[in-house]
Amino acid sequence: MERKAIGVGVNRNSTPESFAHSMEELCNLAEACDVLVLGEITQNLHHFDKTYYIGSGKVEELLALIAEKEANIVIFDDELSPSQIRNLEAKLECEVIDRTMLILEIFANRARTKEAQLQVEIARLNYMLPRLIGSRESLGRQGGGSGLKNRGSGETKLELDRRKIEIKIAALSKELEQLVARRKIQRKQRSKNEMPVVSLVGYTNAGKSTLMNAMLNHIGLEKYVFEKNMLFATLETSVRNITLANNKEFLLSDTVGFIKKLPHHLVKAFRSTLEEVTEADLLVHVVDYSNPHHEEQKQLTNKVLKEIGVENIPTIYAYNKSDLVEGPFPAHDNSVYMSAKTGKGVEECLHLIGHHIFNDYVSCELLIPYTDGTVISYFNEHSQIISTDYEEDGTKLVVECKKADAEKYHQFVQKVL
Repeated sequence: MERKAIGVGVNRNSTPESFAHSMEELCNLAEACDVLVLGEITQNLHHFDKTYYIGSGKVEELLALIAEKEANIVIFDDELSPSQIRNLEAKLECEVIDRTMLILEIFANRARTKEAQLQVEIARLNYMLPRLIGSRESLGRQGGGSGLKNRGSGETKLELDRRKIEIKIAALSKELEQLVARRKIQRKQRSKNEMPVVSLVGYTNAGKSTLMNAMLNHIGLEKYVFEKNMLFATLETSVRNITLANNKEFLLSDTVGFIKKLPHHLVKAFRSTLEEVTEADLLVHVVDYSNPHHEEQKQLTNKVLKEIGVENIPTIYAYNKSDLVEGPFPAHDNSVYMSAKTGKGVEECLHLIGHHIFNDYVSCELLIPYTDGTVISYFNEHSQIISTDYEEDGTKLVVECKKADAEKYHQFVQKVL
């Protein structure tokens, strides 16, 4: 059956522009779930109505619009309480969902890896738990008197359902913990290899995956990640090894995007995935510069990052999709205006990353005896060779290498330049 919806929003204290953007985003979320939004109803209120979330007059207006558009779903832009959903469904006689349910549905449809699927399912069950309701006909009424004998069968059924969900959440959480432990071992291994980690962060659909692919394309690597012009195309963290022209290497990770009113359960469930970000050496905050609300999106991403414990990590701002905006562009430190789709500014972005994460490199002169060929091979692989001379006592190299490598092979170092 075709899913046709009416969008409903309450503006408490947002600016008209910000509220309009939030409602537009709700339509995009619905579209991502194959739901057609045929109309919308909005209201300015200081406080939500406890019974229906919107005023009773607006409920009547909503009823008329549902009949006119022949809609079968009503989507609210905020998270509704269990009783509000119950009251609205009884009054409107159609399915009522909120923004959180929409986002959970998108995540459930897009999750591909075992870890992402577990995270989404845990978030969905946690959201459902307080919202467990049975249809009135199927539930027995509560009997009079005291004691277990007289309790209604409906109440008993709800308790059983609740217990089942709690048991399932515990089992899934245990399974997720094992996967998280495996991820931690991988991260430990990477830090042992002393590889700097750079994480791409930003609002959903800002172009993080496109930028990652543009960087991989720039260095001639074809291990591309999935990219598509839609909300939440990426749910899994992808990590790729980037080797620059001067043999300097770093790991680049792509992460799940953020959105306004991101459900608390999801942030909690995806904490293990987002831990990649908390342990990065550098963040590349990708901003959709063509979006009129990019400044608000940037602040929201920074707020969520702070909530998950990301602080004091150096950050570069990549203002993406700048080819869709007419200049001139204001100059900012540690930022680059670019277009990941056309490749414009990708080299500049890589240069900026290199400048931040390879500041512990030194230039030095080494004299390596001919008997130590493996050392020469090591420097050929892990450093930038500036010059090579063959002398009587061995090979003289002038290199730019990690400070740690210069200390490791200090017996061959003639002088630090």
